[in-house]
Parts: sequence; C-alpha cells; structure tokens
Amino acid sequence: MSGSDAGDGTALPSRTSPSVISPCVTLLIADDDEVTRSGLRLLLAAQPGITVVGEAADGVEAVERARILHPDVVLMDVRMPRLNGIEATRRLLAEAAEPPKVVVITTFENDGYVTGALSAGASGFVLKRLPVRQIAEAVRVVAAGEAVLFPAALGRMVAPRPLGSAEALPRAALTGREEEVLRLMATGLSNPEIAQSLTVSLETVKTHVGNVLTKLGAQNRTHAVVIAYESGLVVPGFVD
Repeated sequence: MSGSDAGDGTALPSRTSPSVISPCVTLLIADDDEVTRSGLRLLLAAQPGITVVGEAADGVEAVERARILHPDVVLMDVRMPRLNGIEATRRLLAEAAEPPKVVVITTFENDGYVTGALSAGASGFVLKRLPVRQIAEAVRVVAAGEAVLFPAALGRMVAPRPLGSAEALPRAALTGREEEVLRLMATGLSNPEIAQSLTVSLETVKTHVGNVLTKLGAQNRTHAVVIAYESGLVVPGFVD
C-alpha cells in the first residue's frame, strides 16, 4: 500500500474507479490445475489493461518465474504442491528486491486463508467463482497500490465483538470510535463508506484511520486488519 492508505480508503473489485487503474498490468498466474490456469490466462488476457506474461504450476515455480518475469501482479492459488500459495507469497515478498503485488485466489471460503494471505503480505484475496471482470478489476486495483481485502462474497464473514471490549488490543489504547472504524476497515469498506456508515465527515474518518495505523504501528490498512484479526477485535463468523 502507498502512503495514501489512510486517506484514500480500501478499494473493492466492484468499486474500482478509472483513476486507480494502471494502463497496462503484467500478470503471472500460479495454479496447479492446468485447465484452471489456462482458462484464467485466456479470460484475463482478454480483459483491457492486462497482459499475462507467464504461468506457474506450483509455489516454487511461481517464485522462480516471478524473479525472471518481474510481473506487476501474481495471481496466486492457495493449495499447490511443493509450496502452497501463502508460503510462496511470503517467500516472494521477502526475497525480491522489487516484489510484485500478490492477489491470492482460491475456491474455498476459508477465513484462515484470508488472514494467512494478508499476514504473508498479499494485497488481495478473491474467489475463483467471481466473474472474471471482478478478478481483473482486483488485479488492476492491487497493481495501482490499493488493497482488495474482501470480495463481496466474503463481506459477511466478520462479526464484531461488543464495542469497548477490554481484552481487544489492550496496548494500543484505541478509542471506542477508532475500534469501530477498524472493524469497518476489516469488512473492506472505503473511507467514504465508513463516513456514511458512521454519519461523520470524510475528514473525520481519515483522522481516525490515521490514528489507528499510528497506534497499532501498522504499515498500512492491510496490516491493521491482520492485527485486528490476530488480536480478536474482529472475529470470523457469518452475520445477517
């Protein structure tokens, strides 16, 4: 994420604006299923602004190919032989001098995959069953320096604890409103959407987000969401 994280909000695939889309994004696709991999390549290569530069059949090959091809984004499957996608993401981002952005893609709505992917440094997480245009938009958004925290299919998978939870983030000294903002960040809402939800101004939300990042020692919004999950402030669970 760029230094504008606190001010620009988190982009979701369905909310992409033309101003954040790169003119041409190079993409590496990593998936152990040849049919799926070929299908993704064919469909995504047909999307405007995306050039597929290579494929990988497992996590080890994904890291190796990324080193050679230097793609802007790697679309990384989770369950692959030799090295799974989450560990491949962690290795790729740790070892590369100028690492690509990573969007983790999977068939499974598994909360552990979401938090694992974010902890490894992925900038996005999408489901394979999403329409290809949404996957393409996620790739473009991530390439532009934003994050795709939760696709629409996973938006209901966070259930907050009651406000003022004493055990949540005890050392961060977040105010009640800052905890509320962090929970909304974890559901993937952008700053304007948080402002609308809380009936406050956009500038107020930007201030709260900045305070949250500072108090948590978070590098960006994605890192803050990982901390929220790991601390228990936000817990997985389906809500109506």
